[in-house]
Amino acid sequence: MTSQRDQDPTTPFYDNPTGGWGSLKGVLGQAHQDGIRLGVLDTLRRQNKPGGHMCTSCAWAKPPSPHLAEFCENGAKATIWDLTAARCTPDFFARHTVTELLSWPDHDLEAVGRLTHPMRYDPASDRYVEATWDQAFSAIGARLQSLDRKSVVFYASGRASLETSYLWALLARLYGNNNLPDSSNMCHETTSVALKQKIGAPVGTCVLEDFEHCDLLLFFGQNTGSNSPRFLHPLQQAVRRGCKIVTFNPIRERGLVEFINPQSPAEMLTGRSTPISDIYLQLRPGGDIAAIAGICKHLFAMDAVDRDFIDRHGHDFDAFRAWTDAQPWDGIEAASGLMQADLIEVAELYARSERCIGVYGMGLTQHVHGADSVGMLVNLLLLRGNLGKPGAGICPVRGHSNVQGQRTVGISEKPELVPLDKLARMFGFDPPQDKGTTTVEAVQGVLDGTITGFVSLGGNFARAIPDLARVEPAWKNLALNVQIATKLNRSHLLVGRESWLLPCLVRAERDEQASGPQAVSMEDSLSHIHGSMGRRTPASRHLLSEPAIVAGIAKAALPPNPNVTWDEWIADYSRIRDLIAETYPEEFADFNARLFQPGGFYKGNSARRRVWKTDSGRAEFTVPPGLSALGVQPAKGAFTLITIRSNDQFNTTVYGYHDRLRGLEGDRMIVLVSRSDMFQAGLVEGQRVALSSAIEDGEIRRVEGFSIVPYDLPPGCIAAYYPEANPLVPLNYHDLASKTPAYKGAPVRIEP
Repeated sequence: MTSQRDQDPTTPFYDNPTGGWGSLKGVLGQAHQDGIRLGVLDTLRRQNKPGGHMCTSCAWAKPPSPHLAEFCENGAKATIWDLTAARCTPDFFARHTVTELLSWPDHDLEAVGRLTHPMRYDPASDRYVEATWDQAFSAIGARLQSLDRKSVVFYASGRASLETSYLWALLARLYGNNNLPDSSNMCHETTSVALKQKIGAPVGTCVLEDFEHCDLLLFFGQNTGSNSPRFLHPLQQAVRRGCKIVTFNPIRERGLVEFINPQSPAEMLTGRSTPISDIYLQLRPGGDIAAIAGICKHLFAMDAVDRDFIDRHGHDFDAFRAWTDAQPWDGIEAASGLMQADLIEVAELYARSERCIGVYGMGLTQHVHGADSVGMLVNLLLLRGNLGKPGAGICPVRGHSNVQGQRTVGISEKPELVPLDKLARMFGFDPPQDKGTTTVEAVQGVLDGTITGFVSLGGNFARAIPDLARVEPAWKNLALNVQIATKLNRSHLLVGRESWLLPCLVRAERDEQASGPQAVSMEDSLSHIHGSMGRRTPASRHLLSEPAIVAGIAKAALPPNPNVTWDEWIADYSRIRDLIAETYPEEFADFNARLFQPGGFYKGNSARRRVWKTDSGRAEFTVPPGLSALGVQPAKGAFTLITIRSNDQFNTTVYGYHDRLRGLEGDRMIVLVSRSDMFQAGLVEGQRVALSSAIEDGEIRRVEGFSIVPYDLPPGCIAAYYPEANPLVPLNYHDLASKTPAYKGAPVRIEP
């Protein structure tokens, strides 16, 4: 069993702090590929600052008093990637068939550059050919009118603005369905479902100021160094004032080990780093439930719970206590992969804490029992009253820059979460009342033919989904595939009977409409709303903004409605914000007046006020079905697969082949295996292998071409990159409550 220990020196690892010169070199390396241009530097200077451009990468909070450079390595890469000088023109498509492009790697497709013209797929030549916007909207509108309203999906990637997202959701409902899956379905939908049930609010309760007052941070399955590096600034400050940090994660991620602030000349010159985690425990995948159970078990043994808080605010406490008391320590150790002594040490640290924040990422959410894992973290925080007070709370760290905000303004397949009665009065129509499709259900619909139209607002849906090798052949059966995008990706090449590629502005570019330059907005992980103003010259004069494209499709596909004035809304986005404020007055009152408030304006959170909007009117203690979050325990000879992202990647976008923070370089078709597991399985470093799914459901899922790399991992656990390993995860292997794919705990076999 693994426990608190140092890095295994016999396997690859990055022997330097996160940040520092390595981060600076990473940014310069990306800039060098495209040339360092003044426009990019000016955008970075304004990035994540009041009145500036909000990063299209992660959703971490933007402070009211920003640093000189309020961007991280990956945020800079995202901006450089968006503002590339390379162009993907009609001439490029004239030179390459879609069949040929399907063989290109993900990185190479996006590296062609920015899309410049609307494009229509021509089956006769197997190529995309140039079209006008009028042709595109007219054809798409006619096709949408011909399809069964319930058979069309309106998917949204998490980077679209609040203004675009509001119009997108309205388009779908005016069209006649709630088929509004978004990228949250593949990552943090588990959070939205679990927190709504447990504390009555679907998002985290923390604000940035809480990190100035907490004395303990518990991290579960969140890779700060790669996924939200700006978070390292408040973590460093917290450590320096005495806050303790405990990390639970199967992989030793450098961002939670040590950090050098690239904006500190003294740290850069001396190489003096700040240790981040006081305790780092490499638990088994899916072992978080057991680890938290062990902490709770010792808290009960010490009688170190806040009974006054529990009596006033908790529900079903006795059932949770009885379940915890009944769990044997040997079962907890086996399921978590951790030693009893280590969990007791954490429990005693927690018992001495006055203000604790629980932070987590997809290591908690992407499991079959992910919602139960989130519920266990809620249980742990409730035991000592760490919800609804300054310096304490629960903090899910979201990915895409506005994935949380899209749900806030109506992108949801669940009609009960949207004020449909208000939309009916505002726009004079009868909104659909039936539940729409989640991502998993949309993919199932593509497979079985019940989905005939797919309209995508950004993203690379076909590459992000599970079971993708089984699903890809079915895309050709779609009657319509529409992709709104900035760069070419694989989803654009899985053409249906009619396919369109519609190029849009990036957030950093100037959005000029009839009333002048336009601003957009987004919501960060801590529920603050920020305005964003782009200033760069658009990559092509043929580009439209996302709101304008949504309006163009809507006007062509929907009958006229005097209450739905698309042209007026596109002429002045402040009118869209007025609609948002009218629809959601509690969260968005005085939206336009507060758009550029430093640090963003807080939309509020009932659980933060200890108002529990649950069925019982109290915060819910819950009992998990078992000690493991895995849906299937690996059979003899099988392993538990974790899919991971490199620090040269954001979701499906691969910037390059340098996973610096793990000491890996040059190849994404690798599988990480511990030395002990390699020995027991008879594997050798560099050996070429295939991975196959160990779930017996009649389907063959196999990916060849991986090479073995020894790595510091818990026994029985292996890791491979997302999305390359996605075909190994069955579509029906997902969180039971939210249908989020179980990318962090799928059973697989290694086949030499």
